[in-house]
Amino acid sequence: MSSLKTKTINGLFWSFIDNAAVKILQFAIGIILARLLSPKEFGLIGMLTVFIALSRSFIDSGFGNALIRKNQCTQTDYSTVFYFNLVVGILLYIILFISSGSIAAFFNEPQLRQILQVFGLVVIIDSFTIIQKTILTKNINFKLQARISVISSIGSGIVAITLAYNGFGVWSLVIQQLLRQGLNSLFLWIWNKWLPTLVFSRESFKNLFAFGSKLLLSGLIYTTFNNLYYFVIGKFFSAQELGFYTRANQFSNLPSQQIQGVISRVSYPVLSEMQDDPVRLKAAYQRLIRSTVYITFFLMLSMAAVAEPMVIGLIGEKWRQSIIYLQLLCIVGMFYPLHALNLNMLQVKGRSDLFLKLEIIKNLLIVPVVLLGLSFGIKWMIAGMIVKSFIAYYLNSLWSGKLIGYSFFEQIKDIWPSFLFAFVISFGIYMLSLIIPFKPLLNFIVLIIIGGVSFVLLSEMLRNKDYIYIRQILFSKLLKK
Repeated sequence: MSSLKTKTINGLFWSFIDNAAVKILQFAIGIILARLLSPKEFGLIGMLTVFIALSRSFIDSGFGNALIRKNQCTQTDYSTVFYFNLVVGILLYIILFISSGSIAAFFNEPQLRQILQVFGLVVIIDSFTIIQKTILTKNINFKLQARISVISSIGSGIVAITLAYNGFGVWSLVIQQLLRQGLNSLFLWIWNKWLPTLVFSRESFKNLFAFGSKLLLSGLIYTTFNNLYYFVIGKFFSAQELGFYTRANQFSNLPSQQIQGVISRVSYPVLSEMQDDPVRLKAAYQRLIRSTVYITFFLMLSMAAVAEPMVIGLIGEKWRQSIIYLQLLCIVGMFYPLHALNLNMLQVKGRSDLFLKLEIIKNLLIVPVVLLGLSFGIKWMIAGMIVKSFIAYYLNSLWSGKLIGYSFFEQIKDIWPSFLFAFVISFGIYMLSLIIPFKPLLNFIVLIIIGGVSFVLLSEMLRNKDYIYIRQILFSKLLKK
């Protein structure tokens, strides 16, 4: 048990470092690029997001999670999945290359043809990388992944900024993505030391695909509907409007997907080891829920409170239209880590069939959200996303809770105090933003400091057990260092 606790703490710490360092680097690089480039250039990349995301879902095909869940994986298992990923990646790139002209015509943006033909290479790069990352994740080794991610982000960021400064426009964003994934793949192969053997087992493929196929369908459904917003805005509005939405979404994703990524990567392999001990499983799961929302709610509501000085101060007045999008998307982002935890539990319990059914039901809710946006505009579409996120959370927690005896109402009881605490602090920050007479950037910095200090001091005064748990994890690692 102590070994598992140590692995959990190490996994949480290094997964946090990996996600935090990369997200902060990408955030900083994104700010510089946003100052050098126009909203339209970001919008052009946004138009291709759904096609690249769908291709990536096909490549993995649920095999990554199937391998993580399997207690004893063999070299044959890994090699079989590797060759499957590689073949699928090459085929998907060919499809993207051939269809690039039609996609460009659909969006009425001729330059998308060449952009997709180059950008699509990231699909092949990813197919080389999945097994390497799966092995490290299965071993809860996020330290090496953190090192690789940071190096790749810095290298690709420097190149992208240089290209943007010298007038390469949208191509600086394309090269950034290709170079980041390319460096990431290269270093994983160098440092992870795993090599495939010349073997492909039909039996291994069949066993893994029995579990992974449902996750593949779930992933395809989720990816299609989740990226439908980019598709609709790009088609029925404009590349510039999509650029505003894309930038707001990237800002809101910084804290929400950072936490979601950490929790998803660590909780799945750790909880999988407890799948046969229901008492420990529920206790660990409950603690993860409480600790996660305590941080997530504060970060998301605080970002919504400082959205105006943040956007204007960091990337300039030309991005003002994205402020309201950001504030609304922060509310959507509050639910992301909760979705991830509840869906992880379904996988831990081996219910990939239920996972698939839920994804179908939840993503059908996106249809009325999109129709709302087409009728009344992007702001109303995001408002619909908020409602859809809450309904999706209810459905996820309802079924995952049944599997371990932790109901939706128990979860609400656990997370309600965190929401109230975060709301009080963020409301205070917002009121201060209305009276502080500084320029936007300084205003943003001052508000962030006040908010952070208030959060820590009030948490210490109240002796919040979830805050103390998080603090103990961080301090245990720092003291060990």
